[in-house]
Amino acid sequence: MQTVSIDIVSDVVCPWCYLGKARLDQAIANVGAELQVAVQWRPYQLNPDLPPEGVDHKQHLAAKLGGQAAVDRAHETLNALGNADGIAFDFDAVKISPNTLDAHRLIRWAATHGDMAQSAVVSRLFKANFEEGRNVGDHAVLLDIAEEAGLDRPVIAALLNSDADKDAVKEEIGMAREMGVTGVPCFIIDGQYAVMGAQSVDVLSNALREIAQMKATA
Repeated sequence: MQTVSIDIVSDVVCPWCYLGKARLDQAIANVGAELQVAVQWRPYQLNPDLPPEGVDHKQHLAAKLGGQAAVDRAHETLNALGNADGIAFDFDAVKISPNTLDAHRLIRWAATHGDMAQSAVVSRLFKANFEEGRNVGDHAVLLDIAEEAGLDRPVIAALLNSDADKDAVKEEIGMAREMGVTGVPCFIIDGQYAVMGAQSVDVLSNALREIAQMKATA
C-alpha cells in the first residue's frame, strides 16, 4: 500500500483552514482502503503582528475585511459551508483575535507524540476558537487543550512559559512564505505538489489517488 505525505500550512484562526481539515479528514477516510496518508501540520500566521494578549475580534475583522457588511457576508458563506461539513461556526462567540504563535508551538510539541496527537490538538484548537469562542492565545486554554489531547500539562506549561521553539516556528513560517505560500490552507503533497485552499472532498481524494498512482508506477 502506497503512503502519501501531506504537510498542511495553516493558521488556527483561519476558518477556511478548519473547513480544509474537515474535508481532508473525509478524503482520507475515502481513500483509506487504497493508501495510507501521513499528515503534518505546519505553522502560518495571518496576523503575526497582533500583541500577545490579542485584540477585539469584531473590530479587527471589520477593519481587515472592509466593514461589517463584508464580515456578515463572509460569515453567511462560511456558516453554510460549515453546516455541510459538520462544523458549527459560532462567530458571535469569538471575542478575541489572538496572536497564534503559542498555539503553533503547542501544535509543534504535539507532533512529537505522533500524527494522531497533533491532529487532536489541531482539531481542539479550531473547535475552541470557532465553535466555543475560547481565546486560543490564552495559556490556560492551550493547557486545557493539551491535556484533553493527552499531553503532559506540567511539561506544556513549562514550555509555554519559556521561549522554546518561538524562533523555530517563525523560521518555518518564513520558509513557507519563501516557497510562495501567501494564503492558507495550503496542502503540500509528498513535498512537491501544492493544493491551495479548502478544496472539495472529491478534489482532495482524487489528488491523493493520483499521486499514489504516480508513485506506484514510477
